[in-house]
Amino acid sequence: LFSHTFTLLLIPLSFLLFGICHSIELPCIAGGYPSPTVRWLKDGRPLPSDARWTRRLTGLTISDLRQEDSGSYACEVTNSFGSKEVSGQLHVIDPLRVTLSPKNLKTGISSTLFFTCTVEGSPEYTITWYRNTEPIVPDEHISIQGQHNDTLQITAAQKLHSGAYQCFASRKGHTAQDFSIILLEDGTPRIVSSFSERVVNPGEPFSLMCAAKGAPPPSITWTLDDEPVIRDSTYKTSQYTLSDGLTVSHVNVSSPLIPDGGVYRCVARNSAGSAEYQARINVRGPPRIRPMRDITAVAGRNTYITCRVIGYPYYSIKWLKDGMQLPDNHRQVVFENGTLRLTDVQKGADEGTYLCSVLIQPQVSINQTVHVTVKVPPLIQPFDIPSTSVGKLMYIACVVSSGDMPIRITWHKDGQLIVPGSASGVAIETKEFMSSLQISNVTLKHNGNYTCIASNAAATVSWERQLIVTVPPRFVVQPNNQDCIYGKAGVLNCSVEGYPPPKVMWKHAKGVGNPQQYHPVPLTGRIQIMSNGSLLIRHVLEDDRGYYLCQASNGVGSDISKSMILTVKIPAMITSHPNTTMARKGQIKELNCTARGEQPIIIRWERGDTVIDAERNPRYSISINKKGDEVISTLKLNPAERGDSVFFSCHAINSYGEGRGLIQLTVQEPPDPPELEVREVKDRSMNLRWIQRFDGNSIITSYDIEYKNKSDTWDHMYTTRNISPTNNQANIVELHPACVYSIRMYSYNKIGRSLPSKELTISTEEAPPDGPPMDVILQPMTSQSIRVTWRAPKKELQNGVIRGYQIGYRENGPGSNGQYSIVEMKATGDSEVYTLDNLKKFAQYGVVVQAFNRAGTGPSSTEINATTLEDVPSEPPQNVRAISVTSDEAVITWAEPPRLTLHGVLKGYRVVFWSLFPDGEWGEMQNITTTREQVELRGLEKFTNYSVQVLAYTQAGDGVRSNVLYIQTREDLPGPPAGIKAVPSSSTSVVVSWLPPLKPNGIIRKYTIYCSSPGSGQPAPSEYEANPEMLFYRITHLTRGKQYLIWAAAVTTAGRGNISAKVTVEPAGKVPAKILSFGGTVTTPWMKEVRLPCSSVGEPTPTIKWTKDSEDSAIPVTADSQRQILSNGTLVLRLVKAEDSGYYTCTATNTLGFDTIIVNLVVQVPPDQPRLTVSTTSTSSITLAWIPGDNGGSSIRGFVLQYSVDNTEEWRDVFISSSERSFRLDNLRCGTWYKVKLAAKNSVGSGRISEIIEAKTHGREPVFNKDQPLLTHINSTHAGLNLQGWTSGGCPITDLMLDFRPKGTWAWQSLKANSTNQLFLSELREATWYELKMKACNSAGCGNQTSQFATTDYDGSTIPPIKSARGEGDDVKKLFSIGSPVILVTLGVALLFIIRKKRKEKSDKLKKYSLAEMLISKNNRSIDTPVKGPPQGPRLHIDIPRVQLLIEDKEGIKQIGEDKAAVPVTDTEFSQSVNPQNFCTGVSLHHQALIQNSGPLIDMSDIRPGTNPVSRKSIKSAHSSRNRYSSQWTLSRPSQSQSTASARTLTSDWRTMGSHGITATESDSYSASLSQDTDKGRNSMVSTESASSTYEELARAYEHAKLEEHLQHAKFTITECFISDSSSDQMTTGTNDPADSMTSLSTPSEPGICRFTASPPKPQDYDRGKNVAVPIPHRANKSEFCNLPLYMKTDPFFRKQGELHDPCPAVPPREASIRSLTQRAYHTQGRHKTLDPAKQQAQTLGHSGLGSLGASSGTATLPQRTLTMPSSNNAATASTSSTSSNPTNSNKVGGSRDSLLESSSSALGRLQKQSVGAYSKSYTLV
Repeated sequence: LFSHTFTLLLIPLSFLLFGICHSIELPCIAGGYPSPTVRWLKDGRPLPSDARWTRRLTGLTISDLRQEDSGSYACEVTNSFGSKEVSGQLHVIDPLRVTLSPKNLKTGISSTLFFTCTVEGSPEYTITWYRNTEPIVPDEHISIQGQHNDTLQITAAQKLHSGAYQCFASRKGHTAQDFSIILLEDGTPRIVSSFSERVVNPGEPFSLMCAAKGAPPPSITWTLDDEPVIRDSTYKTSQYTLSDGLTVSHVNVSSPLIPDGGVYRCVARNSAGSAEYQARINVRGPPRIRPMRDITAVAGRNTYITCRVIGYPYYSIKWLKDGMQLPDNHRQVVFENGTLRLTDVQKGADEGTYLCSVLIQPQVSINQTVHVTVKVPPLIQPFDIPSTSVGKLMYIACVVSSGDMPIRITWHKDGQLIVPGSASGVAIETKEFMSSLQISNVTLKHNGNYTCIASNAAATVSWERQLIVTVPPRFVVQPNNQDCIYGKAGVLNCSVEGYPPPKVMWKHAKGVGNPQQYHPVPLTGRIQIMSNGSLLIRHVLEDDRGYYLCQASNGVGSDISKSMILTVKIPAMITSHPNTTMARKGQIKELNCTARGEQPIIIRWERGDTVIDAERNPRYSISINKKGDEVISTLKLNPAERGDSVFFSCHAINSYGEGRGLIQLTVQEPPDPPELEVREVKDRSMNLRWIQRFDGNSIITSYDIEYKNKSDTWDHMYTTRNISPTNNQANIVELHPACVYSIRMYSYNKIGRSLPSKELTISTEEAPPDGPPMDVILQPMTSQSIRVTWRAPKKELQNGVIRGYQIGYRENGPGSNGQYSIVEMKATGDSEVYTLDNLKKFAQYGVVVQAFNRAGTGPSSTEINATTLEDVPSEPPQNVRAISVTSDEAVITWAEPPRLTLHGVLKGYRVVFWSLFPDGEWGEMQNITTTREQVELRGLEKFTNYSVQVLAYTQAGDGVRSNVLYIQTREDLPGPPAGIKAVPSSSTSVVVSWLPPLKPNGIIRKYTIYCSSPGSGQPAPSEYEANPEMLFYRITHLTRGKQYLIWAAAVTTAGRGNISAKVTVEPAGKVPAKILSFGGTVTTPWMKEVRLPCSSVGEPTPTIKWTKDSEDSAIPVTADSQRQILSNGTLVLRLVKAEDSGYYTCTATNTLGFDTIIVNLVVQVPPDQPRLTVSTTSTSSITLAWIPGDNGGSSIRGFVLQYSVDNTEEWRDVFISSSERSFRLDNLRCGTWYKVKLAAKNSVGSGRISEIIEAKTHGREPVFNKDQPLLTHINSTHAGLNLQGWTSGGCPITDLMLDFRPKGTWAWQSLKANSTNQLFLSELREATWYELKMKACNSAGCGNQTSQFATTDYDGSTIPPIKSARGEGDDVKKLFSIGSPVILVTLGVALLFIIRKKRKEKSDKLKKYSLAEMLISKNNRSIDTPVKGPPQGPRLHIDIPRVQLLIEDKEGIKQIGEDKAAVPVTDTEFSQSVNPQNFCTGVSLHHQALIQNSGPLIDMSDIRPGTNPVSRKSIKSAHSSRNRYSSQWTLSRPSQSQSTASARTLTSDWRTMGSHGITATESDSYSASLSQDTDKGRNSMVSTESASSTYEELARAYEHAKLEEHLQHAKFTITECFISDSSSDQMTTGTNDPADSMTSLSTPSEPGICRFTASPPKPQDYDRGKNVAVPIPHRANKSEFCNLPLYMKTDPFFRKQGELHDPCPAVPPREASIRSLTQRAYHTQGRHKTLDPAKQQAQTLGHSGLGSLGASSGTATLPQRTLTMPSSNNAATASTSSTSSNPTNSNKVGGSRDSLLESSSSALGRLQKQSVGAYSKSYTLV
């Protein structure tokens, strides 16, 4: 049981000194009951809040000390019965830091060294020096300098000075040090290289070298016979020091004389010493001795005497003294060079004259003397100095016991010369060899070291001893009675002196009366003896009063002492006050305070730092009550408020001090509501954090959190109660994802509950969906695709907005790995559909679907299985074999393809086979279907090669064919010869000729010819045998006038075949002409040599003539470079072309008759270009389809498909079977443009390449979904990026790159992401704005996304956006913001004016050029020109097959004002004669006389010199069916200097007729010449014509409608145009310059090929034709009219008025037959219903001038679908004469593009059928 008395145990503070950055505890330990409270003050004020200050039970701990922590600290300890206070001073100082330099040093002995000790920290410090841990004592070598002894100097350092030097800095118990290592080498010089003794002749130069080393580097001097070598004209000296410290010196003597000989000595000296080397250099000459100086030697040392001999040679050198040859004792040595050494010289023995004798010749010597004087140094007799005391006498004697006189003696004290006199108190008495030092009154100043120094001519010596003087203690300051104030510091003064220094001791006797007994004062931290002997009491207490005694002693004399009285005065102090007290807000509170001390005492109250004035503040009242020596003061508060929760202090004041009592008043109330914030929100939980700003001065007991759905009221809230007060955060769980909640909070203390906090509205994050997609359905679409459909998950399970779906699929068949492949798609609605592509064929797949939102992926649906559709087998049957059984039967066997390649249920096999004929042609392709793995082929051709392929097929169709297998059927009996002839060759012989069998059925071994006479009675015919190579035989010995039956049969190894037909012949004397050769069809590839035989017999010898049929005429075949008729009648055609095809007639004629055979020559050419189109596309494939063109007369062997990526020229080839009409390119890059072209191949070669088409696989570049957040998480150093926001565009994302940088900086940081989910940017700066660039790439391209974001501050707070600071230029900005709209409006008006002007100019240009013309430069790109970058839009050149050029405003049409309209032309003006001009051949003319409502067009675009144009829908004759590749033309613009005589000129000349005649303007002329390599150029052509028949019908209707509207614009229609690269022979389409289409398309900048047609507007009737601009036919005079085409001559529109008859001369019969055919053709088509006689007469006229027309004009065209006719001989002649450079060009005829080979010459019957065939789809109607 404790009593209620106050007890306090207190450990007081002391003065403290501490360093920065350390920790310290200020002790304050108190005890009592009730338990006291401790309060700390600094400099009289309560401690401010600082985390570095920690209050503990044992005191106050301060961590991480700083200088501002210095000050006065007080510890107040209070309980209800009183308070105590203890204070102290804390000094925080900088720690000492010491740096010693130099750090490490290596030098030589005798060097001078300096050490500097640099100290950082408080300026109050002392420095001490140590060497090898021993204190350094200054001496003659070492001195310590500087204000703080911070410099150490070592002069003439010796070896003993090496070691570790330390510099210590000390300050009140704190020290710091640094050290340095010094290594002193023996720096005494040493000679490391020298010269040797030598002999030289006079005038012979020599050089001496001496090298020495030392520390410091020495210097070298030279002497000659002890005389210095002086640099002059004789002696050249030099000296240098190398990097390693080696000193090298040279002496060069250029022309030595005898005096230059002698002993040369080099001496190396430095501060550490010296070294020398010497050697004799002898100069030849008479020897002599230089004069020698007398020598003074010091007794006891060594002396050298040199005999200075010069000249050479000499015999010897001797030394003598007193007539005796030396040496005569052990101390004498004579060296070979004549030097005498005296060791330990003695005065009596060694002093005297020495003789040097040099023997220069036998019995001849020279001598020289030297005198040696010996000096003796002084020797001091040792002495000691005894100790003495002050006031005594002192006598010190110094005696020199030996040495030469005179001797000088001096005295030094502590290194300083003693000056005798009263100032020093010292007297000195000196005699010859002694001196005494006398002190009559010894004092303390006479302490020190005394040195006696004696010197004479020989040396100086010294002797040193110390004098010690003792002094008894005495008071310097005596103690006196003293008053001290309680709690303050007090000093009791007492100072003494003496030697040795006296020791001071203090004693204390308690009480104020007479002292009873003294006790030693205990020395503690509170009480200390100062250095001068005074007593320091740091904190005076009442118990310190009493008597004090100061006593001193040093062992010399008696002790001394002195007493004093200490009186303690009590200052005013607070003895009782409440330390802490509580009050309720609004209640009355009283505070009491009791004080004591020396009277009078005044008590003052303060509230915090403010003095309380009760008179001015009625809420306060103060009352005072005295009780004994105590004063009680009461402060009343009415009422207490929150602001009263502060420290109140009562201050007691008297004359000796002030006391203070501190009372902490706490006013309690309910707490303030907490400040609530959301720290983290998740899908189903949130983390809340709060801060309780004010707890009502009562401990928080608990918290309550209430939350609800935002749409609900607080009546439907959820509550989390009784949260521990130690928590400042809480997790709210079991929330629903993607919902909005309202949250508030309460806090509780013992007083009550707070108000609700501010209400927060929070949205929970999305969570992965909890439900799978519904109603998943699979539907196989193709063999490699399955369509998946489903519906979104239930709404309540979506947990957010469904962003997309992941479809997982896997193969469930054997061998699959069971892993799902995942594809992703963006959500589009409640119902979704996706097609899985590139699956395995006929394979079962399991599919699951998962929905995902921003938070992640939900559960997957139940796996559903589906099987892809069947497909064709991808592998052919295996082990295909063929066996020939008989001549018409073979067996084919094979094995089933691998099961995995069937891609379906095997339905059977199909065997495809065709024959290969000897001429290279293929037979009809046949196939047999079977379910077995063997088939018998019956009914084959005998002895024939067959190609066989086998394929498997499924429900989906035929699979891949096997490789071609070749088989030949066996031989059999041959068929009959195909023909036989027998003609008489004389009166007794006949010649038989025959043709080989059509079916030889084997190798013909021989022919058997049978001859019989019906009436001869011979039973058996005669047989004759002929070699198989011979196809004729002469039978002789026949009877004239007798008839014979002749037949033949062929023989193979199988036997004789069937006989031919039997012919009858009768030998005769005169034989009419007969032809043995046979007519028929001859087929040959082009560019080969063909021989058409025409062997004849007859008497007389027949004449052979060859003609070639063309329509109804026959053209004689003349010999030239390409054609030759041999003597046997054989026609040789070299390098045949398509135009050489036709019917050739050979006629043999003599006087008795003639015979004729007709040979149909079929020239096979490469196939025509196929028409290629794109069927379907997917992400990785393009399916192509095509329609083959004309096969060129030879069956198509296959197709070559080439494709490449659009912007490259790396073409890849694919070979396709001839039976295929479609093909799918697989494994292509997703979202990529491809170029594709196709060519067919037959036995002749590869045909024309199709037009290049472009197609793009599905897919596009990645795009970032705007609905997705780019950043998922940001804090002060990290940022999370949402990579799932990228949509792939259908092509997998391959690369994802990021660049980011702080805003306002230049350098980007790059990062490449491998994951596609989330990426974190780390090591970001706090509170910094960043710029971010993201780029995602796939095979289709790259997508970009940019953004800006800011990292948070360290405390999680966000930073504001970057805004430009408002500065001095704001007024300018305002002006600019106001003026900018005005400027922009002005610029807009100007820009609008410019745009309208440009549009007007553009519209004017558009009158010249159509839109299609502009597109041609964009669409008809060169196939070898790469396209940079991805395609930017749809590719149009597939869809724009032709380009129409409006040539209004061209040079040939006259302008009228601004309308630019054509001048109307009348019929009369049109028919007027004009100047001769070239006729424009590439023109299609439309006129009412020629064209009725829907008649065919007359096309002249393919006119060749010497040909007639006819209707496109006219007869297609077999004679011209192979004319397609007859020639090709290269178009170029001729230069002015180029001769036009050898070039064909194509002129487009449009004229305008006016009322005053014809205005002729300069026409554009272009030269056309034949290409040199037709085949190469043709194979590289690409056509722009690719329209389907539907498109052509639309184009025809559109153009017809425009003509009906009487558009007055003449038009060109470009059907094909190519530019040739002369370096590569590659042909490219179109032009890239749309500025002038007429120029750019007709005259490309490079040689090229173009074809075009042109026409004026179509006049529907004669009246309309009077007001249109039309081209003028250029030959309107008589001679020109004759050259017009036949169909033009029949119309009066082209005839002069009044001219009823044809002015042209008669035409040959061949021409007439052509006219007749032409007339029939027109009548057949119903073109002319009635013709007047003039027209009929004109129509029957000949056409003779067309050849000359072609000679002066030609068309630069490609082969066109038109039927051309050969010209007459006159035409050929005219052409030849006008084009001498190429005489054969006039015979070239135009070719038909798609005509088929026909064996019949009668084509009229098929006119109607072919009029709507391929020809009608080949031209653009204008």
